[in-house]
Amino acid sequence: MPKASKKELFRLYKDHKVQLLISKFVSDELGTLNPTFDPKHGFRYPIVDEIVVGSSSTDDFLQKLFEGGVLERKLYDKIIYCPSCSSANVSIHYTCPHCKAFDIKKSALIEHIKCGYIDTEDHFQKEDKLVCPRCNKELTTPDLDYHKAGVWCTCNQCAKSFDIPVPAHFCRECHENFTFDEAIYKNVYSYSLTSEAAKEATLGWIMIGPIMEFLEGLGFEVESPGFLNGKSGTRHMFDLTAVSAGKKNTTAIDLATSDDVVSEQSVISMFAKIFDANPEKACLVAIPKMSETGRKLASLYKIDLVEAKDQNAVIEALKTLCNK
Repeated sequence: MPKASKKELFRLYKDHKVQLLISKFVSDELGTLNPTFDPKHGFRYPIVDEIVVGSSSTDDFLQKLFEGGVLERKLYDKIIYCPSCSSANVSIHYTCPHCKAFDIKKSALIEHIKCGYIDTEDHFQKEDKLVCPRCNKELTTPDLDYHKAGVWCTCNQCAKSFDIPVPAHFCRECHENFTFDEAIYKNVYSYSLTSEAAKEATLGWIMIGPIMEFLEGLGFEVESPGFLNGKSGTRHMFDLTAVSAGKKNTTAIDLATSDDVVSEQSVISMFAKIFDANPEKACLVAIPKMSETGRKLASLYKIDLVEAKDQNAVIEALKTLCNK
């Protein structure tokens, strides 16, 4: 699988649905995404179904994230679908190789070790004991007196006997019988976050999803990325823009990340944009923390500064700001 470019990854990280799913991995709400089985529809991913509802299929969404290098996957199971109605509500029938009926009787084959007689278990059964039909000796100790020599089947329809039945499938929804050759046979995967996506998520990209969800819950109209027109005619891009109910006030939000300390350059860059675009509020989220010079500049430029190491801390800080 070719590795996605940084540009392609960035496009995925900007998708609100992708952000919500990755945030569940990062917050430890989700370790590995395993499917759950629905008898009618087959394997499903309920958490992802809730995220992508109405926009795309869950399978297509997960495939896109796998191909984009956001998720890695492992084979979890195989599933059979009916070729006629695509239902996963399928049973397996072991059928007679002679007449194809599935009304067969399965018996254990027993060998009397001493005399070598082999027959089905019901022929050895005498009341509550096992007795050899050939020499009439009682068999009491497995692997000493006797052992299981395999299985033997008898068809209740044509009365023929055989050792290996032929598997076939029956759809419980449309009542169609079909063979393995005709079956729709698909892989089912479990998913986990790639190490690269996990690292980049902790550096801030995935903070955008929970922030959007939080602000939308407060009634804001949120866009990511968000654009504001400046007095100069320049169109400025922010990581998020949030417009309050009634479209009275606009808040511009940027994220700045670093492995250690965020440089004050991010404050300067944001100030240049808000000076021209003039939003009612500006907020800079620094992950994990801002430099001392950056703190002073943010105060001077009237930029609300949020310093946090994880999404929970960011949301708590934003709650405080929104209540001011």
